[in-house]
Amino acid sequence: MLPILLRTFLLCGLLASGWAQALQLSASRLWPSPDYTRITLEANQAVTHKSFSLTNPDRLVIDLEGVEPGAALDALSSQLAADDPYIAAIRVGVNRPGVMRLVIDLKTAVKPAIFQLQPLEQYGHRLVVDLYPAHAPTSAGASSIPASPVEPAQAATASPAPDVAPPPYTAKVAPRNPATAGELRYARLITVAIDAGHGGEDPGAIGAAGSREKVITLALAKKLKQKLDAQDNMRGVLIRDGDYFVPLGQRVVKARALKADLLMSIHADAFIKPHARGSSVFALSEGGASSVAARWLAKKENDADLIGGMNIDVKDPSLKRTLIDLTQTTTINDSMKLGHAVLKEIGGINTLHKAHVEQAGFAVLKAPDIPSILVETAFISNPEEERRLNDPAYQDKLVDAIVNGIKAYFATHPTALPTRLTRNP
Repeated sequence: MLPILLRTFLLCGLLASGWAQALQLSASRLWPSPDYTRITLEANQAVTHKSFSLTNPDRLVIDLEGVEPGAALDALSSQLAADDPYIAAIRVGVNRPGVMRLVIDLKTAVKPAIFQLQPLEQYGHRLVVDLYPAHAPTSAGASSIPASPVEPAQAATASPAPDVAPPPYTAKVAPRNPATAGELRYARLITVAIDAGHGGEDPGAIGAAGSREKVITLALAKKLKQKLDAQDNMRGVLIRDGDYFVPLGQRVVKARALKADLLMSIHADAFIKPHARGSSVFALSEGGASSVAARWLAKKENDADLIGGMNIDVKDPSLKRTLIDLTQTTTINDSMKLGHAVLKEIGGINTLHKAHVEQAGFAVLKAPDIPSILVETAFISNPEEERRLNDPAYQDKLVDAIVNGIKAYFATHPTALPTRLTRNP
């Protein structure tokens, strides 16, 4: 009798242990982008999983061990958009006791990258599933960015070539007209890479009223592109054009693949004190930061890769080559001049947090051959500035100031002009 009771007791103990290990996901998120689609599954402990791929039709199967059915898993399929470039459908169900199966029906063959992220700030344990096109490297490339028009700039040897032929882009050239003979015309447009800070899993700073930095920076970036495209000799290209995460190093890679002449990184950060206010402009530093605040801000911005969720197991040799900086002094000097011109214009519409261009080790500014600045448009943590950042009219003023700063930079430093001016015959 005793052995039977003992066996029953042990069996109950094992079952109770199994129940204790079961978990429900606390959240699920789906982030489509031109380069890849990301699925994020969040829980209060690491999710054990196994995965495999199937063909005819293409599917990715992920078995989530010890995960119970729940609202977070059910919500995944409702987040899927019809125009997602890689996912056709998402199905979830119990495969066997203690195992939930996630089946991702694919529109095309993919190279999946699946990895875990440790808890950080507002996030718990995250299981990340990145779906890259099978014909592209597993790090996000620049295939979605159009090439430079008419005449390419000096090519950077480390930049990856686009995998897909870019759409045509016509430069603005003065018409042949006897009445305008002898006018100057542009042989190539100035290309400005516009980097909207944060995105996707990384919301950036959050204001007192709930505004998210990633939303404001994208709105400003889109307005900046429109204003630059309206100039006779410029065009803007967005590093990200939607709500998705791009690793900092890949933002540099994309700008170089564009053969960009300038890079503008747009931000609206928070500070520990809500009364902090004003706009700032930053350039890269070869040494230390120009102030304690600049060092603090650079570390905070560089931590975006940890928050947004970068797969640290990916080894991208082209990225490593791009970020090797041996001769960057000239580029930093040009960045300082550009920053000064932009800061002067912004000072006409907003208080300046610092009246000079600051410097720190921002990862997004490390293109060795592209003058690059980071513009902190205002403090989203300041309630008054948060309201202004959400005002379309104020956004237009900010963007106009940045465009005027870019124009002033080229007006006072004509040797930096990438365009070659020729006379009409």
